[in-house]
Amino acid sequence: MLQLFGNIKPPPGISQFSGGSQGGIVFIFLNNILKLLGFIAGIYALFQIIIAGYTYISAAGDPKKNEQAWAMIWQSLLGLLVVAAAFTVAAVVGKLLKIDITNPIIYGPNQ
Repeated sequence: MLQLFGNIKPPPGISQFSGGSQGGIVFIFLNNILKLLGFIAGIYALFQIIIAGYTYISAAGDPKKNEQAWAMIWQSLLGLLVVAAAFTVAAVVGKLLKIDITNPIIYGPNQ
C-alpha cells in the first residue's frame, strides 16, 4: 500500500477517544448530555412535588385546588417514570450493541 502522507496521528488528548469499548466520543458526549438532562428532570420533579404538596396543604378544602395539586403530583411522578424508562432503554441498547452507554469515562483536560 502506498503511503503518500505517512502516518497520521491524532492530536494529543484525542487518541483516548478513538473508539475501543466506549464507542467513541459521540456516544460519550451524548451520554453526558442525557445524564445531565436526567439529573435536571429529577430536580425539577422534586420541586414540582414540593410545590404540589404546598398547594395541597394550602387548599383548605377547595376541591379545585386539591385536584390541581394531585394533577401536579401525578404528572411529576409520570415524568420521573419516563426518565427512568429512557435510561433503562439506553442500558438495554448499550448491552445489545456492546457499548457502555450508561457508564462512560469522562476525560478531563489533562488526561
